[in-house]
Amino acid sequence: MGTNSSLRALPSVDQLLRSELAVAAIERFGRPAVTEVLRDTVAALRRKVLQGHPIQASEIILDNLVASIEERERTTLRPLYNLTGTVLHTNLGRALLAETAIDAAVAAMRSAVSLEYDLDSGKRGERDDHLRALICELTGAENATVVNNNAAAVLLVLNSLAAGKEAIVSRGELIEIGGAFRMPDIMARAGARLVEVGTTNRTHKSDYANALGPDAGLILKVHTSNYRIEGFTKEVKPQELKDIAHKGAVPLVHDLGSGTLTDLTRFGLAHEPTVREAIDEGADIVTFSGDKLLGGPQAGFIVGRKDLIQTINKNPMKRALRVDKIRMAALEATLKLYRDPERLSQRLPTMRLLSRSREEIGAQAQRLAPIVAKAVQGAFNVAVVDCASQIGSGALPLATVPSAGLALTAIDGGGRALEELSAALRRLPVPVIGRIERGSLVLDLRCLEDEAAFAANIADLDMRAGQARGNSQS
Repeated sequence: MGTNSSLRALPSVDQLLRSELAVAAIERFGRPAVTEVLRDTVAALRRKVLQGHPIQASEIILDNLVASIEERERTTLRPLYNLTGTVLHTNLGRALLAETAIDAAVAAMRSAVSLEYDLDSGKRGERDDHLRALICELTGAENATVVNNNAAAVLLVLNSLAAGKEAIVSRGELIEIGGAFRMPDIMARAGARLVEVGTTNRTHKSDYANALGPDAGLILKVHTSNYRIEGFTKEVKPQELKDIAHKGAVPLVHDLGSGTLTDLTRFGLAHEPTVREAIDEGADIVTFSGDKLLGGPQAGFIVGRKDLIQTINKNPMKRALRVDKIRMAALEATLKLYRDPERLSQRLPTMRLLSRSREEIGAQAQRLAPIVAKAVQGAFNVAVVDCASQIGSGALPLATVPSAGLALTAIDGGGRALEELSAALRRLPVPVIGRIERGSLVLDLRCLEDEAAFAANIADLDMRAGQARGNSQS
């Protein structure tokens, strides 16, 4: 058959749309989606014909129709298994929400809510009122407000209290957070003039005192939650900074970054400064995240002196940074869990995952090892190994939590086989994300709770793993 004859043999989009399969697909997905997929498919076949390839029958086009639409319609924001060993993984969405927070968020999505409506007076209310008393109860602060993340909280505080003025900060605390966002850049955008004091590794009380002048707006203390400087170091404690700041008639702002509302040592973790400790140590304003150690949705909290919070809330920028009803509902439900700290590890996923014992995870690894070995079809050795999980999102950067997992080592193909296996794991119905280290693909099981679902999911790896092996040996 010649090229022209082959082109004429191609079915038209209109012809395909009248088929029984297409009509059923239109009922499910809508006519525009079906038409677009058929048009693209026919165009691809036309290009193949022009390149000398044989054409497909219209039945084959239609057989692939539903699969093609489902692939196109599938969300890119997909659930997955976080087996990286980092519990609060920024790229994977950080904290998992508690069931009560999920229920509260769903209820807020489904209904009109009293977000800015006072049910007692029948007049307009403030959205901060839903959280203010609860946050103050848990932190000991006089007042509180909330914005969409902690970077926004720092930006708003600086712009409200130090715009056109000097913000004094130690050189050793000029941190960079994820995505190359740097504290000096945030300060500049806020309109504050950065005044660096001390050196990278040592800052003294006299450095702050000497920097205080008529243009000073505030002293900023930044908790270095995502790195540590060790060795010949010195920093000025918050209690000492409080006296210096108040003598200079400026507020002390303490950015905790990944702040926590509870003592982490109760879960067997290293101590991390709590928000209440920062308030008790004399900070006038404390900022911290909602979606890191706190275990809630993305948010940035600003707590502290009543008069300063009132000033911050009058800033027009506050409206641009506010949170919606869904996150407000989830935050309230999450914060209420902290009223019962004894059951926090049972009810809050972040604390539940961080407090899992090495023995429990090791037993899980032993059970899953043969299942994973079967899935990879002999292309990889599967061994139970000790792991060191990280908290993540800048919290306790030097601290790790003993864990266990599975190390998959290629029998043939080396690094290329590992990359192909990683890609195959990402193609699973529920993608599996691990980490490659020391010549193995490691699946740290600390964050794996639904063992049965994982086993069923990874069974789909059979064909892909075998294909990866074949490719690596070619």
